[in-house]
Amino acid sequence: MRNISDTIARLSAMSGRQGASHSNYPDRLSDVTGFGSNPGALRARAYIPGNIPGNAALVVVLHGCTQSAAAYDHGSGWSQLADQEGFAVLFPEQQRANNANLCFNWFVPGDISRDSGEALSIRQMIEAVVVAHGLDRKRIYITGLSAGGAMATAMLAAYPEVFTGGAIIAGLAYGSASTIPEAFDRMRGHGGQSIAELQMRLREASPHKGSWPRISVWQGSADTTVVPSNADAILAQWQGVHGLGAKPTRVETVDGQKRQVWCDADGREVVERYSIVGMGHGTPLKTNGDDGIGRAGPFMLDVGISSTHHIASFWGIAKAGARRPAQTDAASAVPASGTAIRAYSSKEKPRAVRLDPTDEQRPEARGSSAGITKVIEDALRAAGLMR
Repeated sequence: MRNISDTIARLSAMSGRQGASHSNYPDRLSDVTGFGSNPGALRARAYIPGNIPGNAALVVVLHGCTQSAAAYDHGSGWSQLADQEGFAVLFPEQQRANNANLCFNWFVPGDISRDSGEALSIRQMIEAVVVAHGLDRKRIYITGLSAGGAMATAMLAAYPEVFTGGAIIAGLAYGSASTIPEAFDRMRGHGGQSIAELQMRLREASPHKGSWPRISVWQGSADTTVVPSNADAILAQWQGVHGLGAKPTRVETVDGQKRQVWCDADGREVVERYSIVGMGHGTPLKTNGDDGIGRAGPFMLDVGISSTHHIASFWGIAKAGARRPAQTDAASAVPASGTAIRAYSSKEKPRAVRLDPTDEQRPEARGSSAGITKVIEDALRAAGLMR
C-alpha cells in the first residue's frame, strides 16, 4: 500500500485539473427533489424527453471525478440520444463536501453497501423517477466513467435485481478497495483480490438469486489513470456470476476497435468488452458524421467510436448504427422534479447519517466520508483536499 504522502500528491494532481472540467456547458438537466432520506447527500438531476412514450426505459449515468452531471451529459450525449430513442436519463451528482474531487466514494464500504450511503441515495433517485414518469422497471440500466464506473459496479452488485444492464468505462471491480490508498493502488494495478474473491464479493453483496444484468466493459489500452488490468478484474467478476468461461464466444471489429463477446447457453450476448487502442483515460466518443453524438473535452475523447451509441444498442434501447430525428429538445423536456412522489423505502436499515437540523435539506451537508481512517482524513485536510 502506498504511503499517505504519495496518496495526497496524487489527489493534489487530480484537484489541479478540476478547472478544465467545469466550463460553462449548456445544462439540459433538471433537478429531482424530495426523493427520499438521501443518506449519501447526493444531488439528483434528470432529463425526461417531452414526448417520452409510456413505460419507457431509464438510463442512470454516473460522472467521473472533477466532472458535473451537466458536463458529462454534454460530452457523452446521453440526453441527445434520449431525445432520439425515447428514454429517460437520471444523473446522480456528487457534492464537494462528500469528496473534494467530486468522485463518487466507490472505495468507502458505507457508500457502496446495499441500502446504505451513496448507493441508497441513488436507489432512492431511481425509484423516484420511475414512479413519477411511469417508467419500465424491467428496463433500467446504469453506466459510468472512472469513479462513476466503479460506482456503477457497486450499484450493479448491491441491487442486481433493479438493473437489466450495466456499462463500466475505465472503472474498477466491486469491492476491490476500501480505503483511499487502496483505491489508488488498484487504479494503477497494484495488489488486489484473487478472481475467486472478487466473484465471491459480488455474489455476497446482495441476497439476489435471479438472473444477472448484462455488462459492457470499455477500456483504453493507454490508460495510465485506471490501468487495463482493472477491466480484466471487472470482466472476471461478471463472468463468474454469469457462468461464463474466459474465452469469448466471438471476437469482432467495430468502428476499427476490438470487441469481445460472451454469450450464455441460449446464445444471448450477456457480456462484452471493448478495448480502444491507444486511448487514455476517458469516455470514447464519435462526434462527427451522421451517427456523431456528444462533444470532446476533458476525459471525453473523440476516438471514432461512440460508447454511448454502442452501449445503448447492446442494451437494446437504441438502434445499432442508426439515428432517427430528435423528437424533442431541452426547451420542451418534462421537468423531473420529484417533490410529490413516493420515496423509496428500503427493507434493510440504512446507515445513520447525522445532519445539522438547519441543513437537513442541503445535499452537501453530510461532511467527510465514513469509513476513511482519521489519519487519512487529517492528512487530506492538511493538504486542503477535504473539509
